[in-house]
Amino acid sequence: MVAATTVRAVNDITGRWARAAVGERGTVLTAAGVWPLQALLAGPAAGPARAELAAALGLDAEHAPREGRDLLAACRAAEGVDAAVGLWTRRSLALRPDWLAGLPPGSHGELTGDAGADEEAMHAWARRHTDGLIERMPARVDPETLLVLASALLVRTTWQEPFGEYPLRVVEGPWAGRELTGLGRSGTNAEQVRVHTTPAGPLTAVEVAGDSGLDVHLLLGPPDMSGGAVLSHGVAALAGAYATVSGAGLAEGAGPGLGVTTVPSEDGVARVQLTAARFTVDAEHDLLERAELFGLAAASDTSRGHFPGISEQPLAVSAARQSATATFGPLGFRAAAVTVVPAAAGSVPRTPPHRALCVSARYDRPFGFLAVHRASGLVLVAGWVTDPDLWPGFAAAW
Repeated sequence: MVAATTVRAVNDITGRWARAAVGERGTVLTAAGVWPLQALLAGPAAGPARAELAAALGLDAEHAPREGRDLLAACRAAEGVDAAVGLWTRRSLALRPDWLAGLPPGSHGELTGDAGADEEAMHAWARRHTDGLIERMPARVDPETLLVLASALLVRTTWQEPFGEYPLRVVEGPWAGRELTGLGRSGTNAEQVRVHTTPAGPLTAVEVAGDSGLDVHLLLGPPDMSGGAVLSHGVAALAGAYATVSGAGLAEGAGPGLGVTTVPSEDGVARVQLTAARFTVDAEHDLLERAELFGLAAASDTSRGHFPGISEQPLAVSAARQSATATFGPLGFRAAAVTVVPAAAGSVPRTPPHRALCVSARYDRPFGFLAVHRASGLVLVAGWVTDPDLWPGFAAAW
C-alpha cells in the first residue's frame, strides 16, 4: 500500500503541474512517474539542489530515496499497474555503492559511448516496460552524457461494466458539427456521479470502475473553467476538499453535463446513463520548463555538481523529459448478438409501478480525466481531452 503522505505529495504535484501545463491542447501527464526519480535524486543531493528537491517532494531528503523505492514497489504490486526504474552510466563514472544498492536489481546498464546504440537500448527498455505504448525514450544521449535515470509507468484496466460504441453527433460547443466515436452505458450505481462545489464553479465527476483496483474519473467543469483548473480541482476533490452531492441528492442543473429526471421503473432503483467520447491522447513534456515545480532549478545548473551522494564526479541535471499516452475506450473483446422473438397477439403493456431517478451525464466537449488507484487514492495519470476520436466514416471525410 502506498503511504498516505506519499499519496498526498504525488497528488499535490499532479494538481499543480496540471494547472500550470494544461492549455488549449489536449495532454496527459503522470507525476507518479516523476516523483520516484525526484526522490532517488534528493537523497544524494547537496546544497540548494537538495533543499529544492525536498521541498518539491514534500518530505525530508534523507528519507526520500526509501519513499521513492516504496512507491515503485507499491505500483509494481498493484494489479493493473507496473513501474520500473532504469539507470545507464558511463563506465568511467564511479558510483557510490550505497546509492547504487538502493536501486532495484537489474536496473543498471552501461553507456558505451556509441550514441546510436545506447539510445536504441533505452528505446527498447521503454517499449519493454510500457507494452510498446511508448516507443522511444524522450531523452537523447550525447558525448557529454554521464548518467541517465529513467522511470516507466504502465496503467491498464478493463471496465467492470462494458460500453457500447456508436456514432455521437455533437450539435453545440467546441465539438459542434463533429461525429465522434461515442461510448455509452446504463447502470444502477447513481452514486458514481458526483458534483463538487469548487471555488471556480460546480465540477461534475463520474467514476468509471475498472476490474483491477483502478478507476478513471471523468471531469467536466463549466465552459469557462480552464483544463488546468478542472484537473487541479478534480485532484483536490479526491481528498475531500469540497462539498459534494451524489446519486439521489442530485437535481436538474446541479452540475455541468448532467440531466436529472424521473422515469417509470419496475423496482424504483435510481439509474445513471453515461455518454462519453472515446479518446487517445499523447504528450511530450520538458520538465525543465517548470524546473521549480519539480525541484530541479538548482540541480540543472551545470556550472557545478549537485549530487555527491551519487559520485565524486560533479553531476548536474542536463535534461528532464516525459513521454506519455492514454487511451479511453471499450477495451478488450466485446461481442454482440441479435435475438428475434416472434410476436403474437397480446395486451397493452402495463405501466411500471414505480418512478425512479435517472441521472444522465454527457461528456461531449473538452473534459479531464484522472486514473486513480482505488485503495490509496493515488492519481497515476491525469489528462485533458480536446481531440476525441471521430467516428470512422466521419473521420475519413473530416
